[in-house]
Amino acid sequence: MPAAIPLFWAVSTLAAYLYGRQQGIPSELLWAALPAFLLEATLYLLLGLESARRRLEAMPFTGVAVLLTLFGVLPYVAATLALGVFDLAGFASLLALAALLSFWYVFLPPRWSSDLAFLVVMVTAILSGVVRQQYPSVHPKLPLSELGHVMWFRTGIAAILMVRKVDGLVFGFWPTKPEWRAGVRYFTMFVPLAAVLAWAIGFGRLHVPNASLDRVAVQAIGTFFGFLWVVGLAEEFFFRGLLQTWVAEWIGNQRLALCLVSVAFGSVHLWFKPFPNWRFAIMAALAGVFYGLAFQKEKSVRASAVTHALTVTVWRLFVA
Repeated sequence: MPAAIPLFWAVSTLAAYLYGRQQGIPSELLWAALPAFLLEATLYLLLGLESARRRLEAMPFTGVAVLLTLFGVLPYVAATLALGVFDLAGFASLLALAALLSFWYVFLPPRWSSDLAFLVVMVTAILSGVVRQQYPSVHPKLPLSELGHVMWFRTGIAAILMVRKVDGLVFGFWPTKPEWRAGVRYFTMFVPLAAVLAWAIGFGRLHVPNASLDRVAVQAIGTFFGFLWVVGLAEEFFFRGLLQTWVAEWIGNQRLALCLVSVAFGSVHLWFKPFPNWRFAIMAALAGVFYGLAFQKEKSVRASAVTHALTVTVWRLFVA
């Protein structure tokens, strides 16, 4: 992993250059913001490096929490200082939010009430947009707020892995062969049921992408791996890796836990515009069942992340 980071930086820099040219982003803004995006991506990637996590885990919990808090604001500082838009109030708010997650299990014992409250805070911050709002807008096509989105997931995952320490919970970016098979299998099972349900409730409309085959292929690959490694993986970590596992322990019934968490996962999608987006919520709840089945099959969030990423890729290319 460490040897691959310079290659990742080089590929990301090239991708940023091409994106900037395509979207008309002034070069001075693009190159000023790029180090912050590379820093955020690197901090997220290091979560998947077990040796790096073990070094931090060897520290006292308070020390880990302090580092996680500081890591939470470093990309903000890098971006806003380079762009000349640093805001002390935004920095303070972001520092407080990062500290909230980082110190959660330093001060609260790991019991069902604190665990459930932690997940509620995670989801509430995402739905309210409070983390994103701390980042200034410098260009319509240069989404600095995405730094906050990834930071929030990263800090929450790190707090769970390094401070809360849930037994049997594995975090990584590349699925094993059984995880790939399980992810693809449950996606294949989900598709026909999703098609019938979508038709019955009037969700979306099937279409063929209006672009060349090579461009569609690039979009599909980018969407799939973007969700496999970032949004999908993070959501699966919290909904399946934590909530589904914890609910099953609390009530002693895995099937009921699967159903309850799928409904909870679907309800989060009510906030997609236009609110309340009940069609999206119903489809997401059904998808959550198959994400949960993939997770149960391999006891891994990477398996459910494969199902999740495939679902989102097909939806974005052929339905949305």
